[in-house]
Amino acid sequence: MARRILVIIGHPDSDPMRLCRVLADAYEQGARTSGHEVRRIDIARNDFPFLRSAGEFSQPPTNPGIQSAIEAIHNAEHIVFFFPLWLGTMPALLKAFLEQVMRPGGAFAYPEDGNKTIAGGLLGGRSARMVVTMGMPALIYRFWYLAHGTAGMRRNILNFVGIRPVRQTFFGMVEAAGDARRRKWIDSMRRLGREGR
Repeated sequence: MARRILVIIGHPDSDPMRLCRVLADAYEQGARTSGHEVRRIDIARNDFPFLRSAGEFSQPPTNPGIQSAIEAIHNAEHIVFFFPLWLGTMPALLKAFLEQVMRPGGAFAYPEDGNKTIAGGLLGGRSARMVVTMGMPALIYRFWYLAHGTAGMRRNILNFVGIRPVRQTFFGMVEAAGDARRRKWIDSMRRLGREGR
């Protein structure tokens, strides 16, 4: 069954040869060959400000690129994030983007009584996948570090706004990977794209 898929490339470097972009291209190609509808957001190509206060966070966004991204997230049934692991978690630019698009009123809501200690997600019915590249072995990140950075993104951002399940795909030791290994990764992304997951 065809799905509406949103691909979000969270690598701050816009170089098209970055592995995250190559993997995203393969995923998108696979998805389109199976009839899935695919939209793409590349945060390195979008100009948006960092939020600097609780007041800014609580207001509706005025940036056209962010407004378009929020609309794309609401339209999607499945969201796939591609990003490198930097200092154990997502790059700052991706975090800034998520702060922009996961605001109150669009991604979650406080109760009618104004109690701001309890909030409910508004993005239920969507699933997600994080595709993460890293310099360390993926097994070390997953089992020694307990994938703490991506666990935080899954639990504290995506699950919080109602997106679940959230699956993870890790590619480790990327600098040392040869052509055969990279081709295997690319093929796996093309397959996941075809399957829409």
